[in-house]
Amino acid sequence: MNNAGGTKRKWERDEIILAFELYCTLPSSNFTLTNPHVVELSRAIRHSAGSVKAMLENFKSFDPDYVKDGRVGLGHGSRLTGEVAAEFMDNWDDLVWKTRKIREAYGVKPLPEPEVYEGELIIPEGRYTEKVTKVRYGQTFFRNALLANYEGRCCITGLAMPKLLRASHIKPWKDSNDVNEKTNPQNGLLLNTFFDSAFDKGYVTVCPDYRVVLSSEIKRLADERTRAYFEAYEEQKIRVPTRFRPEKHFLEYHNEYVFVK
Repeated sequence: MNNAGGTKRKWERDEIILAFELYCTLPSSNFTLTNPHVVELSRAIRHSAGSVKAMLENFKSFDPDYVKDGRVGLGHGSRLTGEVAAEFMDNWDDLVWKTRKIREAYGVKPLPEPEVYEGELIIPEGRYTEKVTKVRYGQTFFRNALLANYEGRCCITGLAMPKLLRASHIKPWKDSNDVNEKTNPQNGLLLNTFFDSAFDKGYVTVCPDYRVVLSSEIKRLADERTRAYFEAYEEQKIRVPTRFRPEKHFLEYHNEYVFVK
């Protein structure tokens, strides 16, 4: 049976993995019965839209950032649901690649490709093609997760134009490992292109308490208008997401090894 209403039955592991990916890449305000992504997944895996919505709410109970403030999810998540969440929060790269293959098996559309990549990607011929495909798909997941977590707004300025927003790695991509850093939403900030460039070059950093700190390079700028633009946000706290908050050790890395003091 394959209909929008679906059939009430036990969730299988691959179905839960697809739902967890959706949990990571869909703003929680869009966990609704009529959301197109909820409806599409419902039809593909033959669970009702209500069951998919409930599964998304269940994941909140296993999200450390969500429950740390005393909040709870729906509260009826199965042991398998918790196991899937715990497994992939410790191995984001594995989540990204597995969901790609599960999507293909179920006929679910791939995640929408980002409008902006973190640098140009050239896919070579031969044995390197799969590796670069993994990188590209990982960047797609990373950007979509940050857009969802920060609700499509720059976490410093509040700018809300997707084409001018970048999924910025806190610990640089080139220094991050392939297991739990490159695609980890907690290793990212959603920044407008101007602040992304400054953050990437170490002219701006974010402290573990989420304060914006400016480099001495910015403070010495002769151009008053440019200096004033940055100084307007100095010591302000970023908009902290309700899930997958930036990890302290990633911020400390940027403070220590990227920031130009």
